[in-house]
Amino acid sequence: MFIDIHSHAFRITPPIYQFCTPEQLIRRYDEMKVDMAVLLPVVNPEIYLPQAVEDIIEMSEKYPDRFIPYCNIDPRAMDNSPHSPLDKLLEYYKGKGCKGVGEIMPSMELMDYRVQNLFRCAEKVGLPVVYDGTGQREGDFGLYDDPGLPQLEYSLMAFPNLTIFGHGPVFWSEIAKLETVGERSFFFKPFGGQVGRLPKTPIEEEGAVPKLLRLYPNLMGDLSDFTAHNAIARDEKYGPRFLTEFEDRLFFGTDMCFDGMPVELDSLLISWEQTGKISKTTFRKIAYDNAAQLLGL
Repeated sequence: MFIDIHSHAFRITPPIYQFCTPEQLIRRYDEMKVDMAVLLPVVNPEIYLPQAVEDIIEMSEKYPDRFIPYCNIDPRAMDNSPHSPLDKLLEYYKGKGCKGVGEIMPSMELMDYRVQNLFRCAEKVGLPVVYDGTGQREGDFGLYDDPGLPQLEYSLMAFPNLTIFGHGPVFWSEIAKLETVGERSFFFKPFGGQVGRLPKTPIEEEGAVPKLLRLYPNLMGDLSDFTAHNAIARDEKYGPRFLTEFEDRLFFGTDMCFDGMPVELDSLLISWEQTGKISKTTFRKIAYDNAAQLLGL
């Protein structure tokens, strides 16, 4: 019933942060009726210990009917230069079966030339990218963008043949016009813990996300993690309209990280399809068909 466009797993349970093992993921997916999932390597040290792309490939080869591998490269890799030949690495991993790049989330600006180099190389090789964002230039993880997402827009213009997946709170908070910049995301405090908030009110005025989706056909929406669910569920009139308008550009996802992590998006989509808020076609495209087409399944 579903393909998960965004999940994480470690071959062996790592320390401190208990990411899922592939076997834990499969058990959870059997309960949720998720047929297959994309595994995204964690390589940026801002969020956790770097993970080998080879581990992702190994897990996908062990369970080829359940997992699709993505590769991931830190934009600073090789020689920390905007001229690093990252395309050679991407070509290698594409040859190993990797279908995309991500999740890209170093603490850098989206328009940093090293990030733009990674985008350029992904476009050259023909692999889509997914990134997470932040509203903080320091002390967090993710690619920084300003309110209104201008750096994302510049990237969409600069690489028209690169499929870019928007993901995470900085992206999805801008489904509507921001009341204040504090609605953009959560962030780490200097001495521990996270603060932040998500917008909860009905959508009175559209924000950057639907406008960018209309302008740039190379932008896609990764609906994983609770911030995407919040964006579409906060307004039960606008949410179904948004899903219907962009049914060819939206992808079901979970961002599954640890065993037992709560996910609400699947039940929301099923409920809206059963009550006629979205059509069976819209449901099928978002739940399965768009990912199947992207991944060549």
